[in-house]
Amino acid sequence: MEVFCNLMLSDVQKERLQNGLGKVQLRHFDDSVLESVARPHFEKSEIVFGNPPASWIATHQSLRWIQLESVGFGEYLSLNWDTLGKRVTVTNLSGFFADPVAESILAGVLSIYRGIDQLVLLKHNFDWQGDSLRPHLRTLNASRVLLFGQGAINSRFAELLLPFRCDIVRFGREWTNASFDKALVHADLVISTVPDTPQTRGVFDRRRFNNFKRGSIFVNFGRGSVVDDDALADALQSGFLRGAVIDVTRDEPLPAEHRFWLTPNLILTQHSGGGTSNEIDRKIDWFLDNFVRYQRGEELNAIVDFSRGY
Repeated sequence: MEVFCNLMLSDVQKERLQNGLGKVQLRHFDDSVLESVARPHFEKSEIVFGNPPASWIATHQSLRWIQLESVGFGEYLSLNWDTLGKRVTVTNLSGFFADPVAESILAGVLSIYRGIDQLVLLKHNFDWQGDSLRPHLRTLNASRVLLFGQGAINSRFAELLLPFRCDIVRFGREWTNASFDKALVHADLVISTVPDTPQTRGVFDRRRFNNFKRGSIFVNFGRGSVVDDDALADALQSGFLRGAVIDVTRDEPLPAEHRFWLTPNLILTQHSGGGTSNEIDRKIDWFLDNFVRYQRGEELNAIVDFSRGY
């Protein structure tokens, strides 16, 4: 048995991963290695740790398990999982990023409410406004919050909101347009953490942004495909929305000509919301825990259901 890994690892991390695998051979190749060198080892591996190119998977006959280093797996949806799924199990990091992402959401929201985002810009421009800022600030306390997505991130964020005594409305898999729009008009905060599925793509279009409560904040830490970028930019530019915190975009990295770079009152966190200093080590721990389960023939954690799209 061989394990193929294409994460960026330090020498210490590679050694720790190999020690955890015991006598199983680790084949590690990061993105700097040529495909002609890495792919033959990939083709011989029973287990993959990382996110390999989708095109490599379709022709791989000995592959049995892929442990993704992400929650998302949109790049693999186009593969024929009716066939592949009979011999390959895919697991992701579902729930892995709940704490850091929830804290990033809270930090972004508080930054807008307390004017921290604007104060950073004023400092950069040597511009002291002081007391004139005070009437524009508000608190999170007792806000009405709409959570779109009932996964680990929004569940953790709801816990972080407890001291603020917010009124929370949740929408999960069974949401309907009518009930969603009815709640939307009252929400001070709208937090989207949903994955990319046919049901979520373009949910936040121009009509829906026009249905937001004036002065509300929109947050997206799910997938960029749910948002009409121009409609959001217009809502912020006009002042209809108080602000937005955007971690994910349709194109990443965000193109230099994209409106979000210059859109006012928009905090762009550049898909860093789940990051921590020990992120890679925690991913290794997650993989090794599942590796023990795999060796024992036990059910793996966080198996991807491609029929649901998440």
